[in-house]
Amino acid sequence: MPSPDGAKVIVIDGDAITGIASFYGEINRAFMAGEDWTLGPSLDALNDLLYGGFGAIEGAEPVTLVWNKIEQSRTALGRDATRDHYRAKLARPGVYDRARIEKDIAALEAGTGPTYFEIIREIIADHPNIELREA
Repeated sequence: MPSPDGAKVIVIDGDAITGIASFYGEINRAFMAGEDWTLGPSLDALNDLLYGGFGAIEGAEPVTLVWNKIEQSRTALGRDATRDHYRAKLARPGVYDRARIEKDIAALEAGTGPTYFEIIREIIADHPNIELREA
């Protein structure tokens, strides 16, 4: 469905987001409905999705991303979810850089590091063809 300015409109339902796993479930519902595969729980994969070329976005077309109940999502993807995400990475020392993850946790705890929600917002902002509308 296009918006009045002709941009494709994609809606994220914040009620469906209770944590990181459900965030990707909602992203797959909103962006990947026509695909026979789903996006995995990865910030890099989310960034790739927003470049377009698969899923709901075709290349650099203009997109209005409406995120309903965004404040609920901000809480669900906040400090606690981010800390759990980092701790899960620490449990896989052969895969992730332990020193970097510990630094990320320390920054998060000090209030200077971004939450998962804030990282998502930064990723969306890096795509000039996508206008985020908070609802």
